[in-house]
Amino acid sequence: MSGSTSKVIVGFITYGESTAKYLPYFLDSLKEQSYRDFTVLVADNSPEANNPNQEILQKESLARVIHSGQNLGFARAYNILIREAEKRGADYFVAVNPDMLVESNALEELVSTMEENKDLGSASPKIRRWDFANNRKTSVIDTCGIKLKKGLLFFDMGQGQEDQGQFDDREILGPSGAAGIYRIPALTDVKEGENYFDEMMFMYKEDCDLAYRMRLTGYRSVCVGRSVFYHDRTASGEGESNLKVALNRKKKSKQVKKWSFTNQQTIFIKYWNIQTLSHKLAILWYQIKALGFILLFERYLLSEWWKVWK
Repeated sequence: MSGSTSKVIVGFITYGESTAKYLPYFLDSLKEQSYRDFTVLVADNSPEANNPNQEILQKESLARVIHSGQNLGFARAYNILIREAEKRGADYFVAVNPDMLVESNALEELVSTMEENKDLGSASPKIRRWDFANNRKTSVIDTCGIKLKKGLLFFDMGQGQEDQGQFDDREILGPSGAAGIYRIPALTDVKEGENYFDEMMFMYKEDCDLAYRMRLTGYRSVCVGRSVFYHDRTASGEGESNLKVALNRKKKSKQVKKWSFTNQQTIFIKYWNIQTLSHKLAILWYQIKALGFILLFERYLLSEWWKVWK
């Protein structure tokens, strides 16, 4: 694939110290890619112009940096990068968190899969956990992509399981916001106004919303098992069972829970009218369970619920 004429933009977002510590590792892994024909765009959401990310990136000839001067959030910052990729005539946009290590053949495998399967609007690498503290790659799955359950509920396929190749090349709803490749014309097809990601969603679930819109428009997505990334995830997914959801929430900050909860409610509202009766009943049952949980354990979310529905 090194001779491919496809134009690929790799885009990521930086923010203060939380991303700066990863950049030397992440950028080195990009430099080692077997697929060479790509350009890097960075949206720096750090409030200060002089910040650790800028210091590192300025030493690199690898990336063009767009500094916003404020934290625009995930959706808005990525929309800026995708618009720039579209202006540059890119065929593919690779969204990736910088708290990653990327295996040397990972980009090549993603682009090759998209080139060979024109009905794919997106694809996910296989993402395993990266033990950053010990700089150790693990065989534990972080995500193999987003899957959809009844009632517009989403989860990361394979999360927390030992990787034995069991999810390689599986059909998914779409890639997680952690990392994924998107076909630019597909992103253009599903835009809401001028936005690819929904900017009502500052952070969390915006990847689910985009994946669902792409599926509604007829685009497929798969997990490319030969493309392996490693991720030092700070906020893991909720899991599939009610017990896993409840236990996992203890690990999350109030702000993360607010974003995730509010954006899930937004998804319910956006797509309520096109749901079947059985899916509407599943949503209502989720809401009843959520209300009970909130009243018992997280009453601060009541105000978020009211703001969304108001």
